Amino acid sequence: MELTFAHWLYLVGTCLIIITMLVRQNVVVPAIVMSFLIGWVYNDSFLSGLQAIFQASLTAAGELFHIFLIIAIMTALLRSLKSIGSDEQMVIPFQKVMKNGHLSFWILVIVTYSLSLFFWPAPAVPLIGALLIPVAIKAGLPPIGAALAISLAGHGMALSSDYVLQVAPGLTASTSGIEASAVADQALLLSILSGMIALTIAYFMIRKSIVSPAKENVTNWENSGDKDSNIQVDEIEVKKGKHSKVFAALVPSTFLIIVLYVVLATFSTAIPAIEDGAGASIIGGAAILLLIAIALFRDYRKTLKEVSDHIVNGFVFAFKVMGLVIPIAGFFFMGSGDFSASILGVDDPTHAPAFLFDLVEASQHAIPDNVFITGFGILLLGMISGLDGSGFSGLPLIGSLSDAFAGSLGIDPATLAAIGQMGAIWVGGGTLVAWSPIIAIAGFAKINVIDLVRKSFIPVFIALTITTVVALLFL
Repeated sequence: MELTFAHWLYLVGTCLIIITMLVRQNVVVPAIVMSFLIGWVYNDSFLSGLQAIFQASLTAAGELFHIFLIIAIMTALLRSLKSIGSDEQMVIPFQKVMKNGHLSFWILVIVTYSLSLFFWPAPAVPLIGALLIPVAIKAGLPPIGAALAISLAGHGMALSSDYVLQVAPGLTASTSGIEASAVADQALLLSILSGMIALTIAYFMIRKSIVSPAKENVTNWENSGDKDSNIQVDEIEVKKGKHSKVFAALVPSTFLIIVLYVVLATFSTAIPAIEDGAGASIIGGAAILLLIAIALFRDYRKTLKEVSDHIVNGFVFAFKVMGLVIPIAGFFFMGSGDFSASILGVDDPTHAPAFLFDLVEASQHAIPDNVFITGFGILLLGMISGLDGSGFSGLPLIGSLSDAFAGSLGIDPATLAAIGQMGAIWVGGGTLVAWSPIIAIAGFAKINVIDLVRKSFIPVFIALTITTVVALLFL
């Protein structure tokens, strides 16, 4: 395969974005500039470069809008619960368990891992973000600590094995002779090891910032979400009543029923099966109906206005949290053959460039015949493929490379494939890229997504390094 000048520009852009993030600067401008240059060079047209800037952001917005929507809906629901005082009533049962910030961190880990393992982190994050983050913060856990617990346990430890649904192992094994079940078994062991290492390091990193339990913790946290915004957010007038306790029980009960339904639909024939990813849609739809019901009970004469106001405020918050992520994601979507055709104006999608994966495939020849170099090379290739923000699109390539290298080196191909899967999903699935679903976690915790990525880098990097060494020595 021949790499073009546009390929090398894409590599330069990727390195530039990574370096810019490491020096704690905003990466929006580098992403936009490099998208323009690649579009210009690939089509040999200045106008095409201008169009690529717009099309890249438009494509990213379309692919990420479901995250915008779930943040907006859940934020609107939380505002409506606050308007009747149910938010305080709802967290009382959790307060009995989450007595301090230390316990709260590990409870968030257990709950997030359990839910995410059964039907992926995307539907679990809104539930946990809405119901448990405020309780954890009141108990003394800093917002960054809550976000780290949820991100590392869900999008890292649970998703990197995907042991229950086995979508990831299936993709990894799809282009090779490796059994998907073998990859899943190895990935489960590696994910638990890497997860516990990353979470332990993260806990000790934020341990000193844990404070004593106090209601002021939540008050300060809620106010911090809007202090940097130029948009004036209306104060919520609280009207408590008998219905406050009803909705405090009804909302979490509804979400619990949805969780049980999804699990039963997935693993039992007792109820009809649902489509993949339908859990988030069910949660979002239920949240909107609950939002309308709360408005009706609060003041039926103002239902139409209050529901609209809550949804508008929800979208304002969602775009404030995620808006800058769109052009960054657009650059990395340009590197995928699934999206580059629409971004670059290629008429035949089958001939669209896949800059990122072409570079990954071209680099495999530079890996020497050494067990540890090969193992870490596969890990690195997996991490690079995860930069597109999905973590899944590069798995077939990882599986085929692992199968090819394992034979000549005497390594278990399932182990090598699991190592690559760890790198791809821990990075892109994601804990280390700001344009992955991690933005939803940052949104619910009301922190900057780039800060969450930076805080996650050391725990994840150390965890993946140790896990790879252990896998190569003992598996």
